[in-house]
Amino acid sequence: MANFIIQKEGTGFVELLKSKFYSFAFPVSDVEIFKARLEEIRKANPKAKHIVYAYRIGVNSKSTDDKEPKGTAGRPLLELLTKKNLVDAAIIVVRYFGGSELGASRLLRTYLASGVDAINHSTIVEK
Repeated sequence: MANFIIQKEGTGFVELLKSKFYSFAFPVSDVEIFKARLEEIRKANPKAKHIVYAYRIGVNSKSTDDKEPKGTAGRPLLELLTKKNLVDAAIIVVRYFGGSELGASRLLRTYLASGVDAINHSTIVEK
């Protein structure tokens, strides 16, 4: 099965019950480069309630829910990267809380939709 890489970064956006989800899908070749990009996004979004992510870099993969209910944010994004056979790639989703609890299943679907939107707006090529 072929692997794919993100050639050009894509961004996405989903809004649900006044919560706003901004997503970024981008190529990354090194964990330190990813950490620098994550810090850049954190500094640009100081009022965000949650910043979740997933990446696959070489044989390394990692995800975080950033205090969202376990398994509702980072893991679905990592599974999305895996299902799309994306390598040396990352997704970061920034959530601004809109005041309403979404519930675990709706939260999971919204994070996933935001990640898909960013991937759909990126340029993907075979590795």
